[in-house]
Formats: sequence, C-alpha cells, structure tokens
Amino acid sequence: MNCRIYLVRHGQTDWNAKMRFQGQTDIHLAEKGREQAAALARRLEKENFAGIYSSDLTRAYETAEIIARSHNLLVQQKPAFREINFGSWEGLTFQEIQENFSEEATDWWERPLYTRIPDGESLHDVVKRSMDVLHDICKKHNGQKILIVSHGGVVRSIISTVLGIDLNEYWRIKQDNLALNIIHFPEWNKGILELLNDCTHLYTT
Repeated sequence: MNCRIYLVRHGQTDWNAKMRFQGQTDIHLAEKGREQAAALARRLEKENFAGIYSSDLTRAYETAEIIARSHNLLVQQKPAFREINFGSWEGLTFQEIQENFSEEATDWWERPLYTRIPDGESLHDVVKRSMDVLHDICKKHNGQKILIVSHGGVVRSIISTVLGIDLNEYWRIKQDNLALNIIHFPEWNKGILELLNDCTHLYTT
C-alpha cells in the first residue's frame, strides 16, 4: 500500500459561525464556506487526484464538488465519513449543552471514546466506521493520491488514530473550516502526517 490522502474539513456554515453543534444535521455551506472551498480548489487545481470522496452531508459534499470541478472527477459520497451523531445536542451551543446535559457533557469531555452522547454516538463508533472505509479506499488507490472531505470530529479522529494519540485527547488537534491535512500511507500501519490544519489558501489572493 502506498497512498497519499488529502484530508479536508468542509467549509463554514451558519451553525459553525454561531458555534452550534451540527453533528449529522444536514446544514448547507454559508457563502463564506463556498468562498473558502473555491480558495482551496485554486490551490489544488494542479494536483493529480485519482479519486475524490466526501461525507454525504451537504456541507462536505458541496465543498468536495467545488474542488472536483477542475479535476473532471465525480465526488463519491461515503456516509461513513459523516460527522459524529451528536443526538440531542445538535443545534445547541456549548453553553446550552452544559446547562441541559451537565453530567453527560462532563463524561463526554473527559472520555469521549466510549461515552455515548444522548441519542447519538460515541467517538469509538466514529473511529470504527471511518477507519474501515479509509482502509478500503487506500487499498483501492495504491500508488495514488486522493482527496477526502469530511468533518472536524472525523478528521481529528483519523489523525489521532494514525499517530497513535489517545483518542480521549483528540480535541487537542485543531481543525479550522477548510483546513488541509495530508497523510501518507507507505503502509497501512505506518501513516505519516505530512501537513496539519493548513489554511494558507484562505489568506492568499
């Protein structure tokens, strides 16, 4: 296996701007998010991608479509790359979650790996589904370069898993909207993080 993955967080939505937990609620990109995606598309237009994949949630799929236009590739949707299901927390701010789900929130912040969000998922669920599909994609694209557009929680969990970081600390990895990360897999169990949370394309003209 020898695959290089360009791993991207989707562009900004209105809920991102308002700091609301989105999870699997299907929120569209804001105009700023579309502008961010266009900026990354310009940066990546000369890359030779063998495939472009995304979560099937609109904000990720729309981001991927904007990037894919200059590559003559169809975006392949993978539900396994969806954001964590935040269940009863979706649409709420951090403060609202603290006020209404104090005990559950404390457990989640301290031990997200095996703490199930009310009516939602645990981080372990996210890791299992996303890493299984990532492995299949890497096998399919041996010797090639691919792009994946997903969500902050998924991107953090993939990077943490690849680097062997305690997944209960995954939130320590910063992921801005339209951040670019690159992971090289010379072998599946020897992934190398080559780029992390790079947003320079958002600050150049």
